[in-house]
Amino acid sequence: MKIAYLINQYPKPSHTFIRREIQALERLGVEVIRISIRGWNDELVDAQDEKERQRTKYVLKGGALALTLAVLNVLSTSPRRLIEALTLATRLAFNRSERPLLVHLIYVAEACQVLLWTRQLGVQHLHAHFGTNSADVAMLTHVLGGPSWSMTVHGPTEFDRKPLLNLPEKIKRSSFVVAISSYGRSQLFRLVGQEQWHKIHVVHCGLEREFYSSSAPSATVGRRFVCVGRLSEAKGQLLLIEAVKRLRDNGIDFELVLAGDGEMRQAIEKLVAKYNLATMVRLTGWISTADVREEILASRALVLPSFAEGLPVVIMEAMALKRPVLATYIAGIPELVRSGEHGWLIPAGDIDALSDALQRVLETPLNSLFDMGNSAFQQVRQNHDVDIEAAKLHALIGATIKYDRPGPVRLLKAKPRTTAAAQVE
Repeated sequence: MKIAYLINQYPKPSHTFIRREIQALERLGVEVIRISIRGWNDELVDAQDEKERQRTKYVLKGGALALTLAVLNVLSTSPRRLIEALTLATRLAFNRSERPLLVHLIYVAEACQVLLWTRQLGVQHLHAHFGTNSADVAMLTHVLGGPSWSMTVHGPTEFDRKPLLNLPEKIKRSSFVVAISSYGRSQLFRLVGQEQWHKIHVVHCGLEREFYSSSAPSATVGRRFVCVGRLSEAKGQLLLIEAVKRLRDNGIDFELVLAGDGEMRQAIEKLVAKYNLATMVRLTGWISTADVREEILASRALVLPSFAEGLPVVIMEAMALKRPVLATYIAGIPELVRSGEHGWLIPAGDIDALSDALQRVLETPLNSLFDMGNSAFQQVRQNHDVDIEAAKLHALIGATIKYDRPGPVRLLKAKPRTTAAAQVE
Protein backbone atom coordinates (compact mmCIF):
# COMPACT_ATOMS: atom_id res chain seq x y z
CA MET A 1 0.00 0.00 0.00
CA LYS A 2 1.36 3.42 -0.95
CA ILE A 3 -0.38 6.50 0.43
CA ALA A 4 0.41 10.20 0.87
CA TYR A 5 -0.16 12.40 3.89
CA LEU A 6 -1.04 16.04 3.15
CA ILE A 7 -0.58 18.60 5.93
CA ASN A 8 -0.57 22.38 5.86
CA GLN A 9 2.70 22.56 7.81
CA TYR A 10 4.88 19.55 8.61
CA PRO A 11 6.84 18.78 10.65
CA LYS A 12 5.92 21.08 13.50
CA PRO A 13 6.58 20.96 17.27
CA SER A 14 2.86 20.69 18.04
CA HIS A 15 2.25 17.97 15.42
CA THR A 16 4.21 15.07 16.90
CA PHE A 17 1.01 12.98 16.85
CA ILE A 18 1.08 13.06 13.03
CA ARG A 19 4.66 11.83 12.98
CA ARG A 20 3.76 9.00 15.36
CA GLU A 21 0.80 7.98 13.21
CA ILE A 22 2.86 7.96 10.02
CA GLN A 23 5.57 5.86 11.63
CA ALA A 24 2.98 3.41 12.99
CA LEU A 25 1.54 2.97 9.49
CA GLU A 26 5.04 2.32 8.19
CA ARG A 27 5.46 -0.42 10.79
CA LEU A 28 2.39 -2.01 9.20
CA GLY A 29 4.17 -2.05 5.85
CA VAL A 30 2.57 1.07 4.35
CA GLU A 31 4.74 3.38 2.26
CA VAL A 32 3.87 6.94 3.28
CA ILE A 33 4.77 9.97 1.16
CA ARG A 34 4.90 13.18 3.22
CA ILE A 35 3.53 16.27 1.47
CA SER A 36 3.28 19.65 3.20
CA ILE A 37 2.05 22.97 1.84
CA ARG A 38 4.73 24.95 3.71
CA GLY A 39 7.21 24.68 6.57
CA TRP A 40 10.48 23.78 4.84
CA ASN A 41 12.47 26.53 6.58
CA ASP A 42 10.79 26.74 10.00
CA GLU A 43 12.88 26.37 13.15
CA LEU A 44 12.74 22.88 14.65
CA VAL A 45 13.91 21.73 18.06
CA ASP A 46 13.45 17.97 17.75
CA ALA A 47 15.92 15.77 15.86
CA GLN A 48 13.11 13.46 14.77
CA ASP A 49 11.30 16.40 13.19
CA GLU A 50 14.46 17.35 11.33
CA LYS A 51 14.62 13.83 9.87
CA GLU A 52 10.97 14.10 8.85
CA ARG A 53 11.63 17.40 7.07
CA GLN A 54 14.24 15.72 4.88
CA ARG A 55 11.58 13.20 3.78
CA THR A 56 8.86 15.78 3.07
CA LYS A 57 7.87 17.32 -0.28
CA TYR A 58 6.80 20.99 -0.07
CA VAL A 59 4.15 22.32 -2.42
CA LEU A 60 5.11 25.99 -2.20
CA LYS A 61 8.86 25.54 -2.09
CA GLY A 62 9.16 25.79 -5.88
CA GLY A 63 7.37 29.15 -5.92
CA ALA A 64 4.91 30.51 -8.46
CA LEU A 65 6.78 29.09 -11.43
CA ALA A 66 6.47 25.50 -10.25
CA LEU A 67 2.74 25.93 -9.57
CA THR A 68 2.20 27.54 -12.98
CA LEU A 69 3.94 24.65 -14.74
CA ALA A 70 1.81 22.17 -12.76
CA VAL A 71 -1.39 23.96 -13.82
CA LEU A 72 -0.30 24.01 -17.47
CA ASN A 73 0.50 20.30 -17.28
CA VAL A 74 -2.99 19.49 -15.98
CA LEU A 75 -4.56 21.89 -18.50
CA SER A 76 -2.91 20.04 -21.37
CA THR A 77 -3.84 16.56 -20.13
CA SER A 78 -7.14 16.99 -18.24
CA PRO A 79 -8.77 20.31 -19.23
CA ARG A 80 -12.30 19.22 -18.27
CA ARG A 81 -11.20 18.15 -14.82
CA LEU A 82 -9.36 21.44 -14.34
CA ILE A 83 -12.51 23.35 -15.24
CA GLU A 84 -14.46 21.20 -12.78
CA ALA A 85 -11.94 21.97 -10.01
CA LEU A 86 -12.00 25.70 -10.80
CA THR A 87 -15.80 25.68 -10.76
CA LEU A 88 -15.87 23.93 -7.37
CA ALA A 89 -13.25 26.29 -5.91
CA THR A 90 -15.20 29.33 -7.11
CA ARG A 91 -18.46 28.02 -5.65
CA LEU A 92 -16.83 27.32 -2.29
CA ALA A 93 -15.21 30.76 -2.23
CA PHE A 94 -18.62 32.40 -2.44
CA ASN A 95 -20.25 30.00 0.03
CA ARG A 96 -19.45 31.97 3.20
CA SER A 97 -15.82 30.92 3.00
CA GLU A 98 -13.31 32.76 5.19
CA ARG A 99 -10.87 32.87 2.27
CA PRO A 100 -11.31 35.02 -0.88
CA LEU A 101 -11.59 33.63 -4.40
CA LEU A 102 -7.88 34.19 -5.13
CA VAL A 103 -6.88 31.88 -2.28
CA HIS A 104 -9.25 29.16 -3.51
CA LEU A 105 -7.74 29.44 -6.98
CA ILE A 106 -4.29 29.00 -5.41
CA TYR A 107 -5.64 25.83 -3.77
CA VAL A 108 -6.39 24.56 -7.29
CA ALA A 109 -2.82 25.29 -8.36
CA GLU A 110 -1.50 23.51 -5.27
CA ALA A 111 -3.76 20.57 -6.05
CA CYS A 112 -2.28 20.39 -9.55
CA GLN A 113 1.18 20.00 -8.02
CA VAL A 114 -0.03 17.36 -5.56
CA LEU A 115 -1.77 15.54 -8.42
CA LEU A 116 1.45 15.31 -10.42
CA TRP A 117 3.37 13.97 -7.43
CA THR A 118 0.74 11.35 -6.60
CA ARG A 119 0.74 10.16 -10.21
CA GLN A 120 4.52 10.07 -10.47
CA LEU A 121 4.86 8.15 -7.22
CA GLY A 122 1.92 5.79 -7.69
CA VAL A 123 0.02 6.99 -4.61
CA GLN A 124 -3.18 5.01 -4.05
CA HIS A 125 -4.79 7.21 -1.39
CA LEU A 126 -4.35 10.74 -0.05
CA HIS A 127 -5.01 11.52 3.62
CA ALA A 128 -5.18 15.09 4.93
CA HIS A 129 -4.70 16.10 8.54
CA PHE A 130 -7.06 18.85 9.68
CA GLY A 131 -10.22 19.96 7.89
CA THR A 132 -8.73 23.28 6.83
CA ASN A 133 -6.79 24.17 3.67
CA SER A 134 -5.00 20.81 3.47
CA ALA A 135 -8.42 19.16 3.10
CA ASP A 136 -9.36 21.70 0.40
CA VAL A 137 -6.26 20.77 -1.59
CA ALA A 138 -6.82 17.03 -1.09
CA MET A 139 -10.44 17.35 -2.25
CA LEU A 140 -9.44 19.35 -5.34
CA THR A 141 -6.67 16.84 -6.12
CA HIS A 142 -9.32 14.13 -6.29
CA VAL A 143 -11.54 16.29 -8.51
CA LEU A 144 -8.57 16.70 -10.86
CA GLY A 145 -8.34 12.93 -11.22
CA GLY A 146 -6.18 12.09 -8.22
CA PRO A 147 -6.57 9.18 -5.80
CA SER A 148 -9.31 8.69 -3.24
CA TRP A 149 -8.95 10.93 -0.22
CA SER A 150 -9.86 11.25 3.43
CA MET A 151 -9.20 13.63 6.30
CA THR A 152 -8.69 13.68 10.05
CA VAL A 153 -10.60 16.46 11.80
CA HIS A 154 -9.16 17.39 15.19
CA GLY A 155 -10.84 20.49 16.58
CA PRO A 156 -11.21 22.97 18.04
CA THR A 157 -10.24 25.09 15.02
CA GLU A 158 -12.49 23.23 12.60
CA PHE A 159 -15.46 23.39 14.96
CA ASP A 160 -14.95 27.07 15.74
CA ARG A 161 -14.81 27.93 12.03
CA LYS A 162 -17.06 25.22 10.60
CA PRO A 163 -19.43 27.60 8.75
CA LEU A 164 -16.38 29.06 6.96
CA LEU A 165 -14.52 25.86 6.06
CA ASN A 166 -17.15 24.14 3.90
CA LEU A 167 -16.82 21.00 6.03
CA PRO A 168 -20.15 19.48 4.85
CA GLU A 169 -18.89 19.59 1.24
CA LYS A 170 -15.61 17.99 2.26
CA ILE A 171 -17.34 15.22 4.19
CA LYS A 172 -19.64 14.42 1.28
CA ARG A 173 -16.79 14.30 -1.24
CA SER A 174 -14.35 12.31 0.92
CA SER A 175 -14.09 8.54 1.06
CA PHE A 176 -14.16 8.68 4.85
CA VAL A 177 -13.52 11.09 7.70
CA VAL A 178 -11.68 10.47 10.96
CA ALA A 179 -12.48 12.19 14.25
CA ILE A 180 -10.10 11.83 17.19
CA SER A 181 -12.85 11.46 19.81
CA SER A 182 -16.51 10.55 20.09
CA TYR A 183 -17.21 14.22 20.81
CA GLY A 184 -15.50 15.18 17.57
CA ARG A 185 -17.52 12.65 15.65
CA SER A 186 -20.73 14.06 17.13
CA GLN A 187 -19.81 17.54 15.89
CA LEU A 188 -19.27 16.16 12.39
CA PHE A 189 -22.61 14.34 12.56
CA ARG A 190 -24.25 17.72 13.05
CA LEU A 191 -22.91 19.00 9.73
CA VAL A 192 -24.32 16.35 7.39
CA GLY A 193 -27.38 14.18 6.97
CA GLN A 194 -27.60 10.78 8.58
CA GLU A 195 -26.89 9.10 5.25
CA GLN A 196 -23.30 10.42 5.54
CA TRP A 197 -22.70 9.23 9.11
CA HIS A 198 -21.41 5.81 8.04
CA LYS A 199 -18.21 7.36 6.68
CA ILE A 200 -17.28 9.20 9.93
CA HIS A 201 -15.06 7.09 12.21
CA VAL A 202 -13.10 7.52 15.43
CA VAL A 203 -9.35 6.89 15.36
CA HIS A 204 -7.60 8.16 18.47
CA CYS A 205 -4.24 9.86 18.51
CA GLY A 206 -1.79 7.57 20.22
CA LEU A 207 1.60 7.06 21.80
CA GLU A 208 4.32 4.59 20.92
CA ARG A 209 4.55 1.62 23.22
CA GLU A 210 8.03 2.74 24.24
CA PHE A 211 6.36 5.78 25.82
CA TYR A 212 4.79 3.53 28.45
CA SER A 213 8.10 3.05 30.24
CA SER A 214 7.89 1.20 33.53
CA SER A 215 10.92 3.20 34.69
CA ALA A 216 8.83 6.39 35.05
CA PRO A 217 8.55 7.30 38.75
CA SER A 218 4.98 7.02 39.96
CA ALA A 219 4.75 10.31 41.85
CA THR A 220 6.82 13.23 43.05
CA VAL A 221 6.81 15.13 46.31
CA GLY A 222 7.66 18.32 44.42
CA ARG A 223 5.36 21.32 44.13
CA ARG A 224 5.72 21.91 40.42
CA PHE A 225 2.95 22.00 37.82
CA VAL A 226 3.57 21.79 34.10
CA CYS A 227 1.33 23.13 31.35
CA VAL A 228 2.31 21.95 27.86
CA GLY A 229 0.93 23.39 24.64
CA ARG A 230 0.75 26.31 22.26
CA LEU A 231 0.51 29.62 24.08
CA SER A 232 -2.88 30.66 22.73
CA GLU A 233 -6.20 32.00 23.92
CA ALA A 234 -7.80 28.56 23.59
CA LYS A 235 -5.41 26.98 26.11
CA GLY A 236 -6.36 29.28 29.00
CA GLN A 237 -2.83 30.14 30.18
CA LEU A 238 -3.80 33.71 31.11
CA LEU A 239 -6.44 32.35 33.48
CA LEU A 240 -3.81 30.03 34.89
CA ILE A 241 -1.53 33.00 35.67
CA GLU A 242 -4.44 34.66 37.46
CA ALA A 243 -4.89 31.52 39.55
CA VAL A 244 -1.18 31.41 40.36
CA LYS A 245 -1.34 34.98 41.62
CA ARG A 246 -4.35 34.18 43.77
CA LEU A 247 -2.59 31.27 45.45
CA ARG A 248 0.64 33.25 45.88
CA ASP A 249 -1.32 36.03 47.58
CA ASN A 250 -2.72 33.40 49.95
CA GLY A 251 0.78 32.34 50.93
CA ILE A 252 0.86 29.09 48.90
CA ASP A 253 4.22 28.40 47.32
CA PHE A 254 4.68 26.30 44.15
CA GLU A 255 6.16 26.45 40.65
CA LEU A 256 4.52 26.53 37.22
CA VAL A 257 6.31 25.61 33.99
CA LEU A 258 4.71 26.69 30.69
CA ALA A 259 6.24 24.49 27.99
CA GLY A 260 5.50 25.76 24.50
CA ASP A 261 5.32 28.93 22.48
CA GLY A 262 2.80 30.85 20.44
CA GLU A 263 1.00 34.08 19.74
CA MET A 264 0.07 34.71 23.40
CA ARG A 265 3.61 34.57 24.76
CA GLN A 266 4.06 38.32 25.01
CA ALA A 267 0.74 38.76 26.81
CA ILE A 268 1.60 35.99 29.26
CA GLU A 269 5.05 37.39 29.97
CA LYS A 270 3.51 40.83 30.51
CA LEU A 271 1.02 39.43 33.02
CA VAL A 272 3.75 37.46 34.84
CA ALA A 273 5.78 40.65 35.15
CA LYS A 274 2.76 42.70 36.27
CA TYR A 275 2.05 40.27 39.11
CA ASN A 276 5.74 39.82 39.99
CA LEU A 277 5.56 36.05 39.44
CA ALA A 278 8.91 35.55 37.70
CA THR A 279 10.19 33.35 40.55
CA MET A 280 7.13 31.08 40.31
CA VAL A 281 6.46 30.89 36.55
CA ARG A 282 8.95 29.68 33.92
CA LEU A 283 8.37 29.75 30.14
CA THR A 284 10.49 27.32 28.14
CA GLY A 285 9.51 28.08 24.53
CA TRP A 286 9.29 25.13 22.17
CA ILE A 287 11.26 22.16 23.47
CA SER A 288 11.94 18.67 22.14
CA THR A 289 9.81 15.60 22.82
CA ALA A 290 12.47 14.33 25.22
CA ASP A 291 12.50 17.62 27.11
CA VAL A 292 8.69 17.64 27.35
CA ARG A 293 8.91 14.17 28.88
CA GLU A 294 11.43 15.37 31.47
CA GLU A 295 9.29 18.39 32.37
CA ILE A 296 6.27 16.15 32.91
CA LEU A 297 8.26 13.70 35.02
CA ALA A 298 9.51 16.56 37.20
CA SER A 299 5.97 17.77 37.86
CA ARG A 300 3.40 16.88 40.48
CA ALA A 301 0.63 17.05 37.87
CA LEU A 302 -0.15 18.33 34.39
CA VAL A 303 -2.51 21.31 34.32
CA LEU A 304 -4.39 22.27 31.17
CA PRO A 305 -7.14 24.87 31.77
CA SER A 306 -8.28 24.95 28.14
CA PHE A 307 -11.32 26.82 26.85
CA ALA A 308 -11.48 24.80 23.60
CA GLU A 309 -9.85 21.51 22.60
CA GLY A 310 -10.03 18.37 20.54
CA LEU A 311 -8.35 15.77 22.74
CA PRO A 312 -4.87 16.98 23.75
CA VAL A 313 -2.06 14.49 23.15
CA VAL A 314 -0.13 15.97 26.08
CA ILE A 315 -2.79 14.61 28.42
CA MET A 316 -2.06 11.14 27.03
CA GLU A 317 1.66 11.72 27.53
CA ALA A 318 1.23 12.81 31.15
CA MET A 319 -1.02 9.83 31.92
CA ALA A 320 1.45 7.45 30.27
CA LEU A 321 4.11 8.90 32.58
CA LYS A 322 1.86 8.25 35.60
CA ARG A 323 1.08 11.86 36.33
CA PRO A 324 -2.40 13.01 37.39
CA VAL A 325 -4.12 15.55 35.17
CA LEU A 326 -5.93 18.75 36.07
CA ALA A 327 -8.01 19.79 33.05
CA THR A 328 -11.37 21.18 32.01
CA TYR A 329 -14.31 18.93 31.18
CA ILE A 330 -14.69 20.04 27.56
CA ALA A 331 -14.67 18.33 24.15
CA GLY A 332 -13.07 14.87 24.22
CA ILE A 333 -11.18 15.26 27.52
CA PRO A 334 -13.80 13.51 29.71
CA GLU A 335 -13.63 10.49 27.38
CA LEU A 336 -10.08 9.92 28.64
CA VAL A 337 -9.84 11.55 32.08
CA ARG A 338 -12.23 10.55 34.86
CA SER A 339 -12.32 13.11 37.64
CA GLY A 340 -11.29 11.68 41.00
CA GLU A 341 -9.70 8.64 39.37
CA HIS A 342 -7.10 10.05 36.97
CA GLY A 343 -6.99 13.61 38.26
CA TRP A 344 -9.36 16.55 38.44
CA LEU A 345 -11.80 18.01 35.89
CA ILE A 346 -13.15 21.52 36.38
CA PRO A 347 -15.42 23.92 34.45
CA ALA A 348 -13.65 25.91 31.74
CA GLY A 349 -13.13 29.60 32.48
CA ASP A 350 -13.79 29.25 36.25
CA ILE A 351 -10.87 30.84 38.11
CA ASP A 352 -12.28 29.85 41.51
CA ALA A 353 -12.50 26.20 40.49
CA LEU A 354 -9.01 26.34 38.97
CA SER A 355 -7.45 27.92 42.05
CA ASP A 356 -9.18 25.46 44.37
CA ALA A 357 -8.13 22.50 42.24
CA LEU A 358 -4.48 23.61 42.16
CA GLN A 359 -4.54 23.83 45.95
CA ARG A 360 -6.15 20.38 46.22
CA VAL A 361 -3.40 18.87 44.08
CA LEU A 362 -0.78 20.38 46.37
CA GLU A 363 -2.57 19.05 49.43
CA THR A 364 -3.21 15.56 48.05
CA PRO A 365 -1.11 12.89 49.86
CA LEU A 366 1.62 11.21 47.88
CA ASN A 367 -0.01 7.78 48.03
CA SER A 368 -3.19 9.19 46.45
CA LEU A 369 -1.17 10.80 43.66
CA PHE A 370 0.53 7.44 43.19
CA ASP A 371 -2.83 5.67 42.80
CA MET A 372 -4.13 8.32 40.39
CA GLY A 373 -0.98 8.10 38.28
CA ASN A 374 -1.14 4.33 38.01
CA SER A 375 -4.83 4.41 37.14
CA ALA A 376 -4.15 7.07 34.49
CA PHE A 377 -1.38 4.89 33.05
CA GLN A 378 -3.71 1.91 32.64
CA GLN A 379 -6.44 4.07 31.10
CA VAL A 380 -4.29 5.65 28.40
CA ARG A 381 -2.41 2.46 27.59
CA GLN A 382 -5.71 0.72 26.92
CA ASN A 383 -7.17 3.42 24.67
CA HIS A 384 -4.30 5.26 22.99
CA ASP A 385 -1.75 2.79 21.65
CA VAL A 386 -0.64 4.32 18.35
CA ASP A 387 -0.10 0.93 16.69
CA ILE A 388 -3.65 -0.19 17.49
CA GLU A 389 -5.12 3.11 16.32
CA ALA A 390 -3.02 3.10 13.14
CA ALA A 391 -4.34 -0.37 12.37
CA LYS A 392 -7.86 1.10 12.36
CA LEU A 393 -6.80 3.78 9.89
CA HIS A 394 -4.98 1.17 7.80
CA ALA A 395 -8.18 -0.86 7.54
CA LEU A 396 -10.22 2.17 6.46
CA ILE A 397 -7.70 3.10 3.79
CA GLY A 398 -7.41 -0.49 2.61
CA ALA A 399 -11.18 -0.79 2.24
CA THR A 400 -11.27 2.50 0.34
CA ILE A 401 -8.58 1.41 -2.09
CA LYS A 402 -10.36 -1.89 -2.69
CA TYR A 403 -13.96 -0.76 -2.83
CA ASP A 404 -13.69 3.03 -3.29
CA ARG A 405 -15.55 3.51 0.00
CA PRO A 406 -15.06 1.96 3.46
CA GLY A 407 -17.76 -0.45 4.53
CA PRO A 408 -17.36 -2.96 7.37
CA VAL A 409 -13.65 -3.28 7.94
CA ARG A 410 -11.39 -5.94 9.39
CA LEU A 411 -8.66 -4.45 11.54
CA LEU A 412 -5.12 -5.47 10.76
CA LYS A 413 -3.45 -6.27 14.05
CA ALA A 414 -0.36 -4.29 14.88
CA LYS A 415 2.83 -6.24 14.45
CA PRO A 416 4.28 -7.42 17.77
CA ARG A 417 7.15 -5.32 19.01
CA THR A 418 10.18 -7.04 20.40
CA THR A 419 11.69 -4.18 22.35
CA ALA A 420 11.95 -4.36 26.09
CA ALA A 421 9.54 -1.45 26.40
CA ALA A 422 6.93 -3.43 24.49
CA GLN A 423 6.96 -5.99 27.28
CA VAL A 424 5.25 -3.42 29.50
CA GLU A 425 2.06 -4.21 27.62
